[in-house]
Amino acid sequence: MGCCTGRCSLVCLCALQLLSALERQIFDFLGFQWAPILGNFLHIIVVILGLFGTIQYRPRYIMVYTVWTALWVTWNVFIICFYLEVGGLSKDTDLMTFNISVHRSWWREHGPGCVRRVLPPSAHDMMDDYTYVSVTGCVVDFQYLEVIHSAVQILLSLVGFVYACYVISISMEEEDTCRNK
Repeated sequence: MGCCTGRCSLVCLCALQLLSALERQIFDFLGFQWAPILGNFLHIIVVILGLFGTIQYRPRYIMVYTVWTALWVTWNVFIICFYLEVGGLSKDTDLMTFNISVHRSWWREHGPGCVRRVLPPSAHDMMDDYTYVSVTGCVVDFQYLEVIHSAVQILLSLVGFVYACYVISISMEEEDTCRNK
């Protein structure tokens, strides 16, 4: 069995990023988290572009992927800060839903071990369209699950960035070699 080239490694990393982004997209859709849905959608498109560029020897496409990974890391650092409430950010705001709805992370009510109980509204609350839910017994709080998702995205993006830079440099060397012949 031969050793894996940088291109092969980048293809595998892009495939892992696609799987991770699709998993995250599903749970963001379930929680109506519109900002992350939009970000995940763009991420999926650019990762496919990077995958195509790697397979088809298109260094410019890989460069787009490389620039995107830097932006993606920044976005995921913001999400980590948001859910850990760093710097005045609050996970209880409607920022992730663009202030359109009061939905929160799907993991808030459906995390591992969570027991979800719908509370009956009082007479005063009957006018609201909101359902009150009590969640107890979670093994891991939802904000930590969101942080873990973002940390995985950051890790995959940083490794992908390094491999993309390597593949670009190899591609440029091959182009220079071909031009000099």
